[in-house]
Amino acid sequence: MPYLSVNEVSKKWGITDRRVRVLCSEGRIEGATKIGRSWSIPENAVKPIDGREIQNIKYIGLNYDFRKIDELKMKIDSYRPLPISVAKSLHDKLIVEWTYNSNAIEGNTLTMSETKVVLEGITVGGKSIIEHLETINHKEAILFIEDLIGDEEQLTEWNLKNIHTLILKEIDNDNAGRYRSENVMISGAKHIPPKHYELDYLMQKLMKEYQKEWNEYHPVIKATLLHGEFVKIHPFVDGNGRTARLLLNFELMKYGYTPIIIKNERRAEYYDVLDLAHTTMNYDPLIRLVSEFVIESEELWLTILE
Repeated sequence: MPYLSVNEVSKKWGITDRRVRVLCSEGRIEGATKIGRSWSIPENAVKPIDGREIQNIKYIGLNYDFRKIDELKMKIDSYRPLPISVAKSLHDKLIVEWTYNSNAIEGNTLTMSETKVVLEGITVGGKSIIEHLETINHKEAILFIEDLIGDEEQLTEWNLKNIHTLILKEIDNDNAGRYRSENVMISGAKHIPPKHYELDYLMQKLMKEYQKEWNEYHPVIKATLLHGEFVKIHPFVDGNGRTARLLLNFELMKYGYTPIIIKNERRAEYYDVLDLAHTTMNYDPLIRLVSEFVIESEELWLTILE
């Protein structure tokens, strides 16, 4: 592989020689090696995102009245801590329905009742090993994000990759937790995901926005942007949708909102509003859809608690 000098990289990226050396010394340029006093940098190295840079991304449609959502949340919070039996009942129901719907959106043919028995450790005849693994793996991924929230851990690229690793465990170990090294297209969508060599930079950029710029937004908006922009980048060969819906609920649950289930029967609508956000930056329809599911989830919880 061809290598470049610090001076060549500084001209290529439009930054100073000194900044390139700092990035090298911080280990932020993958493959950069120091030979004597000089740095040797791979020609295909990706420019790290500069945390000092101000992002000027213009998201559209972020105005939404969350009063009903927050009022329902306050009612639910008034019942906390939940009785152990109620919490277990809600949790068991959530895992089955979330796993069924998220997998069904991606083409898994297990029914809701079949999903339930697989999660109980029973094999369903006539169904593939992969469909069984997708079900078991999804439950493990849910438990993992619940542990992150319980331990008050922040979402990082490392944890994001760990979530994806669980999704593809024993299904595609070679690609589990690894950004794709090939270009992809999404069937039926207008949006074309970025080139594979852009992924490191774009994921760094996404995490910077998530950790800093989006903190001014309502948690439902922040969760929706995280979900939508992750899917837009499409960093993995497979498992992006399931991972994205886990990230969405991670963010909601972190702020004390009830997790939502994006229903398989609304898959076409869900894909349409995602594609609109990806191609126009208009997040209004997606935020409204997510908010509808949040209200539905909160009202379900209250019917059990009241």
